[in-house]
Amino acid sequence: MAPRPAKIAAVDLFCGVGGLSYGLQDAGIDVVAGVDIDPACDYPYRTNIRAPFHKMDVCKLAAKDLAAMWPKGSLRMLAGCAPCQPFSSYRRGADTSQESQWPLVNEVSRLVEGTRPELVTMENVPRIVSKSIFNRFVDRLRDLGYFVDFKSCHCPAYGIPQHRRRLVLVASLLGEIRVPKGTVAPANYATVEESIGKLAAIGHGEADPLDRVHKSRTLTHANLDRIRSSKPGGTWEDWDESLRAPCHRKSSGSTFRNVYARMAWDQPSPTITTLSYNYGAGRFGHPEQDRAISLREAAILQSFPQDYEFVAPEDPVQFAPLGRLIGNAVPPKLAQAIGDAIVEHVEQIRGRVSRVDRRATVPPPTVDARRATSRSIRAIA
Repeated sequence: MAPRPAKIAAVDLFCGVGGLSYGLQDAGIDVVAGVDIDPACDYPYRTNIRAPFHKMDVCKLAAKDLAAMWPKGSLRMLAGCAPCQPFSSYRRGADTSQESQWPLVNEVSRLVEGTRPELVTMENVPRIVSKSIFNRFVDRLRDLGYFVDFKSCHCPAYGIPQHRRRLVLVASLLGEIRVPKGTVAPANYATVEESIGKLAAIGHGEADPLDRVHKSRTLTHANLDRIRSSKPGGTWEDWDESLRAPCHRKSSGSTFRNVYARMAWDQPSPTITTLSYNYGAGRFGHPEQDRAISLREAAILQSFPQDYEFVAPEDPVQFAPLGRLIGNAVPPKLAQAIGDAIVEHVEQIRGRVSRVDRRATVPPPTVDARRATSRSIRAIA
């Protein structure tokens, strides 16, 4: 009889509305808790993930309290996707090193060191690899005996209908591990039309009576005229001169070609940001209807399922708070790919341990590494 799959239990730090947790669950990983400081994450996390939500500052989370969240006998996984805003290319070179979110990667490092989970993953913007805070994190993982891999992942290659690049890190005390490669060829990328083309038509400022998250922001008269003059995949250069904004008339305006623009049906969407409900903040115009994409459409383009619940029935649907949560989320399909790779990694290691001397999986013999690996081997045996 084949051995039962090892039980992997994950705690999701900075969990947000649960994009990462949802994808990990789809991969068969048991998500046992989410931690986030934002109370708006409570309802969507508990409702969709059906796991405890701990509203708290990760900086104040003690290692012993984190350790208590994992069930005994499980392979412990820590997901620590710290906020990416300080490292984002949208900051256009601004010095963000003094912002409160900058050192949160250090908090993940602290909790890894304090609990030594067998498995670790992190997702962030690709630019973080050039920052010393990230490189120190990787060095510390290796000092603790972890095998580490990280790479920039292009989301369409993972079945996500959105041109988004994310840095994914995976680390394991069990043995060598790799970030999964995307398997979807460019000719087969999921498109905007495939993803949102069948949703109910709504006007700007309207919501679908059957889905109040399928809600579009009201346009000004000027922006309504602009979107009516916009072509799918086009730019503001398609407009009559009278419709152009002051920024377009400046010499630098030519660099802002992807604002006040429509998406194209036959391509993945642009990166879904925290302002994707705002027609003027990017290429966020609906390809056909005269409006910006709805909050639901933004979520679907992030690869959330259409029935994902974001707002409690008694609460209003507000653009800025929900747009922020959707734009900041880890795309669930990317998370599922990460989870699938981790499950496969664990099963491969289990098979190897059952066939050869267990000492074969021990990393370079530091004291920390020997102790950590010994615990890890016992967990999968």
